[in-house]
Amino acid sequence: MNLQQFTLDIYNMLYLQLEQTIKGLTPEQLNYQPKPESNSIGWLIWHATRSQDRMNADLFGEDQLWISAKWHVKFNRLPDPKETGNGHTPAQLAAFRVPDAQTLSNYYKAVFEKTQLYINTRLTESDLQREVYSPTFESTTTVERRILGTINNLQHIGQAGYVRGLLSGIGWYGR
Repeated sequence: MNLQQFTLDIYNMLYLQLEQTIKGLTPEQLNYQPKPESNSIGWLIWHATRSQDRMNADLFGEDQLWISAKWHVKFNRLPDPKETGNGHTPAQLAAFRVPDAQTLSNYYKAVFEKTQLYINTRLTESDLQREVYSPTFESTTTVERRILGTINNLQHIGQAGYVRGLLSGIGWYGR
């Protein structure tokens, strides 16, 4: 297996896990917080998606889909490229609302397609060491670190699955 296929398989797994986690959830369930300072399912999936969107923009040297495709409008948010959820306060978490599972899924699908495009057309072993600047973090790091950071989003999808289990009980995941 080559680097591109391996990386695509990881991102495809993220997509499938995300879809299964939010499937059939109502807006109320997506926005449920187990405690006031806890993240909701919707916030966790949105944050993972925003992080991947930011990474893609850094790697392509383009605007985030959040802004260029006007996803911020669908989420009733500002077109702020730095707002990815990092540093949200408990008050901001409580105020955050995902409109519905389909909008959340569609945003991730658009970001996922952009990720696939990058992997299929630009990612090489030597590209992993290329330095990229992130206007969001106002820092430079490598392509490898950007990719690893978004793969780390598996934890957020797992956290969202845990919250779903709190709501739905055992068996929601088909097991």
